[in-house]
Amino acid sequence: MKKQIKSIVEINENSLSRYFSLFIQALILISIVTFSMETIPDLEPQTRSILRAVEIFCVIVFTIEYLLRIYVADSKLKFIFSVFGIIDFLAILPFYLSFGVDLRSLRALRFLRLFRIFKLVRYNRAMNQFTKAIKMAKEQILLFFFITLILIYFSAVGIYYFENEVQPDHFSSIFDSLWWAIITLTTVGYGDVYPITVGGKVFTFFILMIGLGIVAIPTGIISSALTNSVDSKDQE
Repeated sequence: MKKQIKSIVEINENSLSRYFSLFIQALILISIVTFSMETIPDLEPQTRSILRAVEIFCVIVFTIEYLLRIYVADSKLKFIFSVFGIIDFLAILPFYLSFGVDLRSLRALRFLRLFRIFKLVRYNRAMNQFTKAIKMAKEQILLFFFITLILIYFSAVGIYYFENEVQPDHFSSIFDSLWWAIITLTTVGYGDVYPITVGGKVFTFFILMIGLGIVAIPTGIISSALTNSVDSKDQE
């Protein structure tokens, strides 16, 4: 019985597994739609009751799926603390937290229902390839992230010393300057904070040039990893 359940809940080529996969994906999409509809103001009480009933049904199915995956897992603790195990748990957590508690006090936790979107990754082959590529390039990505943090701090310190005296409101400290550093290095440039001194403008020019590279580098890393992931799959 355990093997039969495992062949259904885990992704396989058999028809029952495919139907189960499609059913769960449909429920995920439905739950996301109902979650969005609940934010519409002045909904009729009857509509809210229907949305609540749909939510309860989805949570029951997701809970059963989660428990079945624990049951068939070769290493239960490994699954529970895996990425997908945590996502499955967080997807149902807000519903059970709401029992006996004022929902208004837990409103901030409702966003955890968005973790159901990530459940789709398990059933999407393209996303599985992307996840595999991220794992392959994790060391390069972590190194890039660390260097980016250093550059952000360096940029904040530099612009602080150039602009603090003339713009004390916007660059009152290095911590305040971090906002400018982030939006400049990411080339977003909202325009709410910008340099007015000659030194600050020249410094910003070089930071913008570095920012263009920061945007391009992770794209190249992930693209290369995706290519390697696809090539390795083709060779299997």
